[in-house]
Amino acid sequence: MKIKISTAVLSFLIVTVFLAAHGFAQGTPQLTLEDIYAHGTYRAKGFGPVRWMKDDRGYSTLEANKDSGGRDIVRYDAETGTRSVVVSAKQLVPAGKTAPLEIANYEWSDDNNKLLVFTNTKRVWRLNTKGDYWVLDLKSGKLQQVGKTMPASTLMFAKFSPDATRVAYVSDLNIYAEDLKTEAVTTLTNDGGKNIINGTFDWVYEEELDDRDGFRWSPDGESIAYWRSDTKDVGTFYLINNIADIYSKPIPLPYPKVGTALSSVKVGVVSAKGGATKWFDIPGNPQNNYLARMDFIPNSHEVMVQQLNRPQNTNKVWIGDVNTMSLTNILTDKDDAFLDVHDNIRWLDHEKYFTWTSERDGWEHLFKVSRDGKTTELITKGDFDVVNINCIDPAGGYVYYIASPDNFTQRYLYRSRLDGTGKAERITPANFVGHNSYQMSGDAKFAIQTFQNHVTPSRISLVQLPDHKEVRTLEDNHDLKAKFNNLGLSQKEFVKVDIGDVVLDAYMIKPANFDPSKKYPLLFYVYGEPASSTVQDSWGGEDMWHQYLAQKGYVVMSIDNRGTKVPRGNAWRKTIYKQIGILASVDQSRAATKILSTYSFLDPSRVGIWGWSGGGQMTLNCMFRYPEIYKTGLAVSFVSDQRLYDATYQERYMGLLADNAKGYHDGSPINYAANLKGKLMIMHGTGDDNVHYQSFEMLVNELIKNNKQFDMMSYPMRSHGINEGANTTLHLRRTMERFWKDNL
Repeated sequence: MKIKISTAVLSFLIVTVFLAAHGFAQGTPQLTLEDIYAHGTYRAKGFGPVRWMKDDRGYSTLEANKDSGGRDIVRYDAETGTRSVVVSAKQLVPAGKTAPLEIANYEWSDDNNKLLVFTNTKRVWRLNTKGDYWVLDLKSGKLQQVGKTMPASTLMFAKFSPDATRVAYVSDLNIYAEDLKTEAVTTLTNDGGKNIINGTFDWVYEEELDDRDGFRWSPDGESIAYWRSDTKDVGTFYLINNIADIYSKPIPLPYPKVGTALSSVKVGVVSAKGGATKWFDIPGNPQNNYLARMDFIPNSHEVMVQQLNRPQNTNKVWIGDVNTMSLTNILTDKDDAFLDVHDNIRWLDHEKYFTWTSERDGWEHLFKVSRDGKTTELITKGDFDVVNINCIDPAGGYVYYIASPDNFTQRYLYRSRLDGTGKAERITPANFVGHNSYQMSGDAKFAIQTFQNHVTPSRISLVQLPDHKEVRTLEDNHDLKAKFNNLGLSQKEFVKVDIGDVVLDAYMIKPANFDPSKKYPLLFYVYGEPASSTVQDSWGGEDMWHQYLAQKGYVVMSIDNRGTKVPRGNAWRKTIYKQIGILASVDQSRAATKILSTYSFLDPSRVGIWGWSGGGQMTLNCMFRYPEIYKTGLAVSFVSDQRLYDATYQERYMGLLADNAKGYHDGSPINYAANLKGKLMIMHGTGDDNVHYQSFEMLVNELIKNNKQFDMMSYPMRSHGINEGANTTLHLRRTMERFWKDNL
C-alpha cells in the first residue's frame, strides 16, 4: 500500500528534520542581531547610582517619581532596609518650570545638608563632563542654579567648598568660585582659551592618565590648587566632518603623537577670593614630564604631586607647601619597564603615613609609607596581585581589595591588616565563582556586591561584612537569566594552552548543536595589549555576539597572551615592554598552532581572527606575519603604524621612539602588509579621535601599493566605538556577519 504525502506536508517534514539536525528544536528561541544590538533584549539591569551616606548607615539612590516624571533621591537604611525620600523630584523643579531637573549625577556636601545636581549634560570626548549645576539646600528648600551667568551647559566639575558655602567650577577653560548666599562669582583664572587650559586637561591626559577634574579645594577652603596646560607646541590633528553641511568642516584636535611635543603642564595655587596664582617650580622640563596626580593632604596646607617622566618608568612624589611654595621629593618609584598610576592613597595616623601602590616586589601590592618617605612597609603580602582597592578602614585596621591568586579569569574580595601582620583573608564565599565587585561603606561594615560570571548576568546584593551575610537582593536579573538559559547555547569553556615556555588562559564557545565528528571553522577574538584582557569569567563584552556566531556554526576562541592586563605579576605584564605587536602575535600564533593540533573538530583551512582597537592591530599583525595560520581577518578601529598613536600610551609600553625605532617598526603591521594572503576586511570611523582614520587610510594605501585585494567599510563621523547615529551598531554587526559568512 502506497502512502501519498502532499507537497506541503513533505516540505514541512524536510524543514522539521533539518531544524532538528541543526539543533533548532521547535519553539527554541534564536539569537538575533536585532535583539542583541537594537532591542536591548539581553541588556542587564543595574542598580543605582549608589552614594553611601556620610554616616555609613545607609545609601542613597535614584528612583522614578511617577507623579512628577522625574526621579527622587531615596535613602535606604543598610541594616533595616527602611526607605525614606530624601529629595523629592518636586523639590528639583526650578522656578517658572513644570518639570524637575534630570539628574545626570549628584553629590552631597560634607554635612549632607546640601545637594549638588549635574544636569543638561554634554559629551567631552569620552564622558559627559559639561553641563549645568544646581544646588538644593535641604534645610531651607531653596533651589538655585550656579554659574547661571555662564553659557549654558559649559560648567565642569563643580564641587562644594569644605564648609559648603561656595561652589567652584570650570567654564570655558577658566575656574570660578561662587558664593551660594550672595551669588557673587569670583574669577580665579582668566587666561583660559585657545591653547591654555585651566582646571581640566587636554585630550591625552584624559584618555591615557584618566585626568578630567583639574582643581582641588584646600582643606580650609581658603585656596584652590589647579593644573594649567599649554598646548601651543602640541601638533594639531584635524578630523574632517563631511556630513554636517555641504562644505566639509575641519575639527582641530591637539594630539601628541609618538615622539612629538607634549603639553606644558604646571600646578598652581590661587586664593579662593581671587588674585594672582603662585606656581610650584617642579624640576624637569614640563613638556617631557607628566603631572599625573595632585591632591591636598588632609588637615594641611600641603599638596602631594606625582610627576611621571616621559617614558613613564619613574614616578617622583613631591610635597608642596602652598604658603611657601617649597617642594620636597619624598618618594621615587621606578620600574625597568613602565609604571601605572593609582588612586589608592589614604592618609593614616593623623596624616603621619599614607598608602601607596607599587610593583616593587614583583607583585602589585599596597604599602604604608611615612610622610617623609623614609620608611616603607608592605601591607598586602603574598605572591598575588592586588587588582584594585575597595576600602581602607583605619578604624577597623584592614584594607579590603580585589584579588584572584588561583584563577586569573576571576575576581574575589580579600582583606589584609593595615599593620602588615597576618595573611590575606578571602571574604567572598566559595559559591560566588566568577567576577565579584564591591561598593563599600566607609566603615567597611556593608557593601553593594555585584556578582557575575559567563552564564550569570549581574546579581546585585547588599551584604554585611566581614562575614559576607546577604542582607537583601537589589537586582538579580532573573528575567535575563531565564532568556539566556532558554536559548540553549553552549557554555563558554575555559581552557589552558601550553605553548612551551608559558601556559596561557583561553576560552572556547562551541555551536549549540556541536558534533565532534565534524570540522568547524575557528574564529579567534583578540586584544592582546596591556590595557585589557579578553579571557574573563564575566558576563557581557562580546559574548552575545560570539554566541550568535557560534549559533551560525563557528567555534569561537580567545587567548590572553603575555602582557595582557591580568593579575599574574609584574614579570607577566612587563614582558611585552618594547615589543607591542611582536611578542603578542608570537604567543597568539603558537597558541593557535597548539589548539589546531589538539582539537580534531577544528578545520585548519578555515581559521579567522578579529579584534577592535589594539585587537585590530593584533589581527593585522597575525594576518600579515602568519598567513599560513590565519586565512581570514577583520580589523576594526586599528593602529596600523604605532608612530601614529598618542605619545602617552605608546611610549609607556614601547619606550621612546629614539630608543626603540626597530621595535616601533617591527610592531607596526603596516610594514608587513605585503605578506597578506588571506581574506581581510578593515573597518573604521572617520571621526575617530582616538585612533585616527589616517591609520586606516595609510594601510589602504600600502595594500594597494602591494596589489593586495581586501574589503573595507568606513563609518562617517563615527568615533572609536563606531556607535553614534541611527542603526550604526546593527549595521556594523551585519556587515561583519556577512564577511564571515562569505569568507570563513
